[in-house]
Parts: sequence; structure tokens; C-alpha cells
Amino acid sequence: MNKAQLIDQIASKAELTKADAKKALDAFVDSTSDALKTGDRVALVGFGSFSVAERKERTGRNPQTGKEITIPAKKVIKFKAGSDLSNTVQ
Repeated sequence: MNKAQLIDQIASKAELTKADAKKALDAFVDSTSDALKTGDRVALVGFGSFSVAERKERTGRNPQTGKEITIPAKKVIKFKAGSDLSNTVQ
């Protein structure tokens, strides 16, 4: 499902116009992004939680040459599905 299809689904299920559904989705994405930038965790009970984790610097290999390279440390976004979402998918 792409963003346009998600907007259509939100508009249909919440009985909103597509424009209002797009505003709501954009607001959710912006608010979640802002919270993650500051290191906060975003938890939606039953759906899941978004958090930021530090990935340590590590050694890897260039697949073309086999030469060892250093992969720098960075922050990554993690999503952990909630129990309701997990049970729905199974």
C-alpha cells in the first residue's frame, strides 16, 4: 500500500475528505518525526512503538574487493509491533 492508497483508506474509514485524511496523515508523520528527532519514543497502544537506537561503529567488508571497511556509528529508527497488530497478522 502506498501513501495515496493509505489516504483513501483513512478517508473511507473515518468518513473524511481525502484532503482532510492527507492532512491528518501528514500531521502524524511530522509529529512522529519531530518526537524521534528529540530522542522520544512514540507508543501507540495495540499498534506498536517507534524509537531511536544507536548502532555502534563496526567492521564490514566491501563485497567487490573483500577489503575491510569501517562502517560508522549512526542512529536508526526501530519499530516494535504491539500485541494487537501482531495477532492480527498471524
